[in-house]
Parts: sequence; structure tokens; C-alpha cells
Amino acid sequence: VMAKKGGLPLPLKWYSIPQCWRYERMTRGRRREHYQWNMDIWGVDGIEAEAELLSAMVMFFKNVGLTADDVGIKVNSRNVIGEVLTELGVPEEKFAATCVLVDKLEKVPLDAIQGELEELGLERSMIEKLTEVLTNTSIESISAVLPDDSKAVQELTKLFDLCNAYGIEDWI
Repeated sequence: VMAKKGGLPLPLKWYSIPQCWRYERMTRGRRREHYQWNMDIWGVDGIEAEAELLSAMVMFFKNVGLTADDVGIKVNSRNVIGEVLTELGVPEEKFAATCVLVDKLEKVPLDAIQGELEELGLERSMIEKLTEVLTNTSIESISAVLPDDSKAVQELTKLFDLCNAYGIEDWI
């Protein structure tokens, strides 16, 4: 795909199931060698491609006999995280490092990474506010902490509207 660059018509839909390797310590359920299903859509600026990819995932799960009770799909938005960090006064240059630490919060308690967060200049109250927002499961609760004109909330609202139109809202 990359070799063809501008020679392919857009939007371009692509999938692969490559054999992959992790370069990290093995833990239960995370082996070094694994297969991974990748799906991409290039050439679509809006959130519509994301909804289509979510729909394709759900179709696959249904075709192999799984239901929304068996599988939960979590939606993550870098735009929401970015707007929350901006509201909390976190400088843009610390965005990536903060995201890495926030990702760890699903696996370790806040106390385990508090020192690293402080090195980035984030106080405990800021991280608690951030985790409060990131654990919200509704647009309404996220909207409550972001400005009324939040582009991130508008984008998520559109994504969920599209998921509703695809008939996959129970999965998301």
C-alpha cells in the first residue's frame, strides 16, 4: 500500500491478519508470538470510518456466534483525553508521556505510578479528575466536564449516532 502512495483510489479499505511478536516480558495471556487482525480505512477524514470498522468487528463477532453479552467494545478518544489534559493545564509536550501512564492505570493502582506522574508535573488531584472522566461510560458525563463547544464530545456523539444507525449500539 505504501509503495503505491497516490496511485490507489480513496477511500482504501485494507485488512490483514499478520503473525506478530511482542518485544516485552511475557505475562499470563500475553505471549510474544500472536496473530492480530488489523483493519484500516485510508482517505476518510471523519469519524465515519471508525463506525464502519466497529460495525465490521461486530459483524465478525456475530458470525462466529458471539453476542454483545460475550464481548464488550471500549471506545477511546485521544481528542477527549487531549481536551481534558488541556482543561487540567497539562502542557501539550507532556501529552504522549501522560497517555502512556494513564494506560497503565487499568493494570496498576494510581499509587504505583504517582511518582512518574509527579515528574511530569501532574498532581494527584489532576490524575483523579482525568481518571474520573476516562472511566465515564456516557456522553453526558463526559460533556459535564468539558466545555459546551467541545469538538471531542461532538465527535463522540456522532460516532455513537452512527453506531446506532449501524445497529451496533448494544456492543459499544
